[in-house]
Amino acid sequence: MRYSGLLKAGRHGALALLVSCAAGAAANDAPLPLRIGPHVFQAEVAATPQQRERGLMGRTRLPADGGMLFVFERAGRHCFWMRDTPLPLSIAFADDRGRIVTLADMQPHSDALHCPGTDARYALEVPQGEFRRRGITAGAQIDGLPR
Repeated sequence: MRYSGLLKAGRHGALALLVSCAAGAAANDAPLPLRIGPHVFQAEVAATPQQRERGLMGRTRLPADGGMLFVFERAGRHCFWMRDTPLPLSIAFADDRGRIVTLADMQPHSDALHCPGTDARYALEVPQGEFRRRGITAGAQIDGLPR
């Protein structure tokens, strides 16, 4: 299990990790402007396992230029579902360089899995239809991604 190292780290290591995670969460409060061609999305960042697990669950509104960027430590076949998410969303999976490799529309409260066609390091969720409305397709570049 991923968290087994906490038990060996002892109280001080766990406290340091907790403080580190809290500081990281505070740093992600400001939206990150992401550019895809002439289009800009103001994305909240989900970079920790806890932030990625929570995602946009329970949200009932998201601005047309809003979104959530999921950042993974390594590229892989990271899959998403919409359980407990009442908003219809579109997702763009992007590789290490920020090139969109797969786009999908996701239905609210669905357990259907949405996976990239190839390894992806980033996933950007926006209100459903915004990529299509703006003419954003696979192969487009997302600029402004954290490394």
